[in-house]
Amino acid sequence: MAEDVEHMFWYNLHTGEVEQGFESPSVDRVGPFETRAEAERALEILRANSAKWAEEEAAEE
Repeated sequence: MAEDVEHMFWYNLHTGEVEQGFESPSVDRVGPFETRAEAERALEILRANSAKWAEEEAAEE
């Protein structure tokens, strides 16, 4: 991941828009993502990660 997170892409959960840099409050955005296209898929990526983590947690029990 690039060091300059301030200029990377973020997904705004409140507006559904992709932003570059710190445009909105941190509570409203997820990221950072390296590309705009990746940020546009933020919800899909978050769902996939959540499912993966739930499977890993279940396997540990």
